[in-house]
Amino acid sequence: MKPNNKWITFVVVIAVLILINILGAHIFHRFDFTADKRFTLSEKTKALLQKNEKPIVVTVFLKGELPPAFKRLQAAASDILSDYKAYSKADFKLVFVDPLAGLNTKEQDTVIYNLAQNGIEATRTTLKTESGSTEKLVVPMAMIESNGKQMPVKLLQNFNVVGGYEENINRSIENLEYTLTSSLKKVINGYNPRIGFTESNGELSDLQLYDARVTLANNYVVGRVDLNTITKEGLDKLNMLVIAKPKKPFTETEKYKINYFVMKGGRVLWSIDQVNAELDSLRGRGGQMATNNNLNLDDMLFMYGGRINYNIIADPANSAEIPVSTGAVGGQGQMQLLPWIYYPILLPDTIHSVVKNLDGIKSEFPSTVDTIGVKGITKSYILSTSPFNKVYNTPKPFSLQMIGEKLDPRAFQSVPQNVGILLEGNFPSVFAGRPLPAGIATPFTTALTGKPGKMMIIGDGDIFKNQVSEKDGSPFPLGFDRYTQRVFGNKALLLNVVDYFTDEDNLIALRNKEVKIRLLDKAKIKLEKTKWQFINVVAPLLLLIFFAIFQHYYRKYKYAK
Repeated sequence: MKPNNKWITFVVVIAVLILINILGAHIFHRFDFTADKRFTLSEKTKALLQKNEKPIVVTVFLKGELPPAFKRLQAAASDILSDYKAYSKADFKLVFVDPLAGLNTKEQDTVIYNLAQNGIEATRTTLKTESGSTEKLVVPMAMIESNGKQMPVKLLQNFNVVGGYEENINRSIENLEYTLTSSLKKVINGYNPRIGFTESNGELSDLQLYDARVTLANNYVVGRVDLNTITKEGLDKLNMLVIAKPKKPFTETEKYKINYFVMKGGRVLWSIDQVNAELDSLRGRGGQMATNNNLNLDDMLFMYGGRINYNIIADPANSAEIPVSTGAVGGQGQMQLLPWIYYPILLPDTIHSVVKNLDGIKSEFPSTVDTIGVKGITKSYILSTSPFNKVYNTPKPFSLQMIGEKLDPRAFQSVPQNVGILLEGNFPSVFAGRPLPAGIATPFTTALTGKPGKMMIIGDGDIFKNQVSEKDGSPFPLGFDRYTQRVFGNKALLLNVVDYFTDEDNLIALRNKEVKIRLLDKAKIKLEKTKWQFINVVAPLLLLIFFAIFQHYYRKYKYAK
């Protein structure tokens, strides 16, 4: 090749490299060759980022010396947020900080308290190692700021599920895009749907709904609704109704207002106790006869496509524990935690995005729920018991003495019982062809079929009730059991349902992403530790020495001729 041609080739190569770098600075594209597409953002996320023109600042508090599992979560958060930055039309600033770096215990407590005031919570985790266990305080959260607002984002989800630690981290990684995108959308758009908890029929009190209402108030406008006094205009302002454990019958006027709300496309969450059974009633007396509640809702739910049955489910295979004096079962009167089979831990359906990856849901005396064939309505079963259960029809007597009874396993061989259903579609009007009820002067609507709507029917009124401290009357977080110190998925269920009901973009579908976890077999590592140390450390050195010797004698042989 001539010297001039060499220089021309060199210049062309340099020019091509410069051109590639220039294009790379202005054009972003990620080639994702992973089977589970873990590095690919959804079109909904891309559209949100490209439509937004307001600067965004995301501060991630996962940095510094972290346990290995949290490093994986940090890496996943860094990867996905880097893509957010690349696709964002507006300025996107990403910051990683370690808020506890270089601080002593007292200073850390102060910082943790200040962070908690802004919704940033620290997590103390115990990790098992070969030499024992270690404790580490981490802050697996982020803060999104834009448009003059900020929102804390929990990166670590499902921490209290029954399962391996790595499984919890993996679930959190699967949910990262949904968690970040839904939070970002709320911060950018500033849209706060209105949610009303009904209160006119003996529903759960403000104290019992405290954590549910306070948690939702971070992103929604939340209040109580009196169906006796609310007007058509008031219903028009609402996006969602929550009917949680009513105890008094609904009047036809109240039902008419609910029906109008459904006809206009409103979303309704029914959490209903069809049977009157309370554990507190068993503690102060010898027993209780569980009887049917007359709520006057059966015809309405039937028309919409659902039915809550008058029964109680017992599930000895998967139930919550309650504190019982052992004297009640022949002991010395000491308090002991024992399984109460009438408090089944409900299992979320693993397919539907509303309940995907949720922890078990604690229930109290739940009833079975069936679907009724209604044209134009799609039904999904989302909550169920284990296959090892028994359904008792009411009336039925209950007492704490039952906790010590020996159970016959053959009596509980069954199929999973459905406790929660999701209904979607154009619901028929319950009041079509019927006269207006008392108090309604003019029809709110004459539609025979409603606009597209959604509702969920759960056969337990206590699903969204938080426990209350007996010492000072303060509420515990929703889903937290003060007796076992376990956190169930009740709060996550509520948040998912509200997101699904109020988000027209259906961002919750992003929860369907699955990331395959590929972990080393720890048992195999212990058995074959020496073997793999030899392969990874000694074998390369031996190969290098072998090739050096071979090269020496080959050169000697070649040039000795």
